[in-house]
This record gives sequence, structure tokens and C-alpha cells, in this order.
Amino acid sequence: MRISLIVAIIAGLAAGGLSFFKVKEKIDTVVAERNDWNQKYVATDNMLTETKGTLAKTEKELTKTKDSLAKSEQERTAAVAEMEVQIKKSTELSQKLTETIGQRDDARAELASYVATGFTPKQIAGLGKQIKDAEDALEVSQLEKKIIQKELDKTREKLLALIDPDHIVRMKADIRGKILVADPKWEFVVLNVGEDGGAKLNGEFLVSREGRLVAKVIIREVQKDRCIANLMPGWKLADVSEGDQVIPAHPES
Repeated sequence: MRISLIVAIIAGLAAGGLSFFKVKEKIDTVVAERNDWNQKYVATDNMLTETKGTLAKTEKELTKTKDSLAKSEQERTAAVAEMEVQIKKSTELSQKLTETIGQRDDARAELASYVATGFTPKQIAGLGKQIKDAEDALEVSQLEKKIIQKELDKTREKLLALIDPDHIVRMKADIRGKILVADPKWEFVVLNVGEDGGAKLNGEFLVSREGRLVAKVIIREVQKDRCIANLMPGWKLADVSEGDQVIPAHPES
């Protein structure tokens, strides 16, 4: 039994020694791996720190670049605006120069025309006054001619009415007027069309209301801006009223 016990003890010690060597071997392996990973971690941390520094530097440079770009954009915008102002000024100056050259050429041509007449400036000034006086006299003569022509037309119409009681007085086709005053008792009306508007003595107007014929009137007195007319027998289809419209019964062709 002692021998068996001794053998068992020796066997246990041998097994324990063997196990110890195996465990130590594993511990050494784990320690080596840990040291390796620790070195890798330190290297990675250093790289990360370096990368962060590089990124911070890059961001700073990027911000600086953005500021420079914004400043350049502002300067470019200002330069473009200034260029547009200068172009506008240049265009205006060119136009003024063209106008000035044209005025100069006109002045030269006018001066040449004056020189070609052989008159002195004083004589030319006198001619200008004479021309102005002649133009004024011509304007007065034309006005007098119109007045005489109107009187002549009136006289002619009266003469024709005396010669031919059935003579028809014709007025401008585009005359349009209305009744200002209507007197049903005495059967006369006042129209807002006078001599200036083309109304003629003994001329006839058709009176209408809302597109319907109301009556026919004949002019018995003509003033500058109005005339007085009487209702013609047999043509009164309804009572005339202020505001009724009138048009020539016998328009000129």
C-alpha cells in the first residue's frame, strides 16, 4: 500500500508539473498577444491623434480658403457693378458725342446756308422779323378768310332759301349733339351744337331717344356753340326731352 501511495503521489506530482508547464505556456502566449495588441493600440492611437491634427489643420485651411473665396466673390461682384456703371457712362457719353456732332454739323450747314445767301447776320435777323410779320399777317388773313367764307355760306343759304323754298341745307355727316332745353308749349329746343360744330341756319336734325325717332327740328338761329330750332309739323312722334340725341337729317355726301 505504501508503494502504491508513493506511486500515486509521484504520478500526481508528475501530472501537476505537466499541467503547470502547459498553463505557463498558455499564459506566456496570452501575455505575448496582449503585448502585441497593446503595441497595435498605441500605434493606432498615435495615428488617430496625428490624423485629428491633420484634419484640424485641413479644416482651418478650408475655412481660410472659404473666407478668401467669399472675399474674392464680393470683389468680383463689386468689379462687375463698377464695370456696368462705366459702360453705361460710356454709352451716354457716346450718345451725347453723337448728338453734339450732329448739332455741330447742322450748325455748319445752317451757317453755310446763311453765307450762301450773301446777307449779313444783321440783315438775316431783319429778314427773320419780316418773315414773322408775314406769317402773322397770313394767319390773320386766313382767319378773316374763314369768317368771310362763313358769312358767304350764310348769305348763299339765305339766297337759296329765298329762290327755292324747297332748298335742302346739308350739314356735316359726323355732327352729333343733344337737346339742352325743350319747350313743349312753344315747340322749340336748344341744342348744344353751334356754328363752330357745323350747325347751319335752316339745317334739319333728326331727334332720337334710345335708337327710336322722336321728332324732326329745323334750325332758326345759330350761335357760336349752340343753336335754337323749332319742331317741324308732321314729324312729332313723341314729346322731346332734354338729353335726346340729334343727327343731321340731310348730311353732306
